Amino acid sequence: MMMYVNTEPQTLALAAADVAGIGSTVSAANEAAAGLTTGVPAAAADEVSAATAMLFNVYAQEYRAVIAQAVTFHDEFARALAAAGNAYADTEAANEVAMSGVLGALTTSSGPLSAHPLTVSTVTGATRAVPATAASMMKSALADPDVTLVMGGSGTPIPSPSYVAYVVNTYVIPNFPGFTLGNAQSLFTPEGLYPDTAVKDLTIDISVARGVTILNNAILQQYHAGNPVVVVGDSQSAIISSLVMPQLVAEGVPSGDVNFVLLGDPMNPNGGLWERFAGLSFPSLGLTFYGATPANTGYQTRIYTIEYDGAADYPQYPIDVFSDLNALVGIVTVHGDYFGLNPQALPPGYSMVTLPTSPGYNGGTTYEMITIPDLPLLGPVRAIPYIGNPLADLLQPDLTYLVNWGYGNPNYGYSTGPANVATPFGFLPPLSATTALGPDLVSGTQQGIGAAYSAFHAEGPPSLPALSLPGASNVLAPGPLATPGALAALVSPASIDSFIEALQAANTNVTNAVTSALSTGYSVLLPTADIVTAGLITVPSYDVNLFLDGISQAINGQPVAGLVNAIGYPVAADVALVTLGAGLESLVLLSAAQSIAGDFASL
Repeated sequence: MMMYVNTEPQTLALAAADVAGIGSTVSAANEAAAGLTTGVPAAAADEVSAATAMLFNVYAQEYRAVIAQAVTFHDEFARALAAAGNAYADTEAANEVAMSGVLGALTTSSGPLSAHPLTVSTVTGATRAVPATAASMMKSALADPDVTLVMGGSGTPIPSPSYVAYVVNTYVIPNFPGFTLGNAQSLFTPEGLYPDTAVKDLTIDISVARGVTILNNAILQQYHAGNPVVVVGDSQSAIISSLVMPQLVAEGVPSGDVNFVLLGDPMNPNGGLWERFAGLSFPSLGLTFYGATPANTGYQTRIYTIEYDGAADYPQYPIDVFSDLNALVGIVTVHGDYFGLNPQALPPGYSMVTLPTSPGYNGGTTYEMITIPDLPLLGPVRAIPYIGNPLADLLQPDLTYLVNWGYGNPNYGYSTGPANVATPFGFLPPLSATTALGPDLVSGTQQGIGAAYSAFHAEGPPSLPALSLPGASNVLAPGPLATPGALAALVSPASIDSFIEALQAANTNVTNAVTSALSTGYSVLLPTADIVTAGLITVPSYDVNLFLDGISQAINGQPVAGLVNAIGYPVAADVALVTLGAGLESLVLLSAAQSIAGDFASL
């Protein structure tokens, strides 16, 4: 008898994360209570009090022994549950790879699959050799123990096969040649980012916490099986990877057994948004800025950043509003470009720079910056027909200098300090950057005029769209409704029934569309309220702490710098956070508007 099992690996992984989280909570509670329960003092000096205290202490010790056994069982159960989810996911991935190889071999070697004799042999029960290409693929997948775990970004809990293939071939194999696509696995992580991914999604703090548990379990499973691992983290999963690194160190996982590739890392030490505002927390949004990706764990790590990606390359001096706006647009338009951008074959105008680190640094991480030719801020301008590119080319040289000023040097769209050093935001760029800005703007104006002239010349003269009007004969010609037969058909019982049914369908469709639109509309109220709460309560509180930091600096021997920072840091933070908050609210409203438009589009 044939038996079938239906599973959902992502559900098993979430359950394993929740179970592990429960175990951690119980263990923490038991440890907190240990001192109170095992060290009960005698109430008095008499023998009865001493015996009573001893009884309680002995009972507590026995209870702790039982709890220790329960914790051991719980940990084994959590590991087994996580292993089961990964095993099912691995099996599905292996089946997909094998079948893709077979189908690809059949299609390329023997024509279309429908004409291949394997379909007949399978039905008749006859045997036929598997093509060599598919057989070698399965053999190499079994022989090579190196495993690549690929996670998606916010809103993508399960990376697609095409994404896995691209990042492994583009970012993993060139850096870690022993790893192959055949042993790459999609690893489910929740990847919620309320309210950016959805107004009813997980907050990023909850999503990241669950993802950390899932990734840590997956790495330990491969480590205990003796398999070296490369972890690919993109955006939110780069945060997850960064938080897992110190856990692996604490658990004794050797540096040679785990490697990382991080794309668009928001915890990038010198540029990541999560490090620029390290320690800031928005409880209303479930959003905490965790700080920097550890730079000295010893795990071989490659961090790729695209210039002006506001999540991973945020300006160091957010008092520059041009830089803030450009970074905000970069989060929307550049942050997703790691899939499709090959560092080994960059388009014209792009380049890759290995960023400098502090002298003597040997922590294992290499920081790569991919520069781009155009400012994200001018992307909407370039979308204007005919005049867009010339106008953007006119503005870009000067605007680039103004944007780059926020990074500390008008000539670079990223911070030029040591890439491995955790660098929070500052108040004002260096004086040298400010004094260089004047001459740069003069030369930029000349560059912009020349570039705009060349762009207009390349555009050529504008062409008007062809216009046509219907002929008078077509407008005045009698239609089919003018015949007596057609008029009679309009008033027949069948036509009346059809008309009523059409009215009923239209009524139902309108009701459904209006109901869905109203549901979307009021669902936006909660994230809007949460964003407003963050702006009206959390940001002023953060400003107070920044002010007090400056006062402390002034008291401790730096009076001028301390007073300047006490005033300047809150101002710079407000410029950045208000811009980011407004951008987040705009995305929420835009998403709602698109959803509502879709509700009425079918009417």
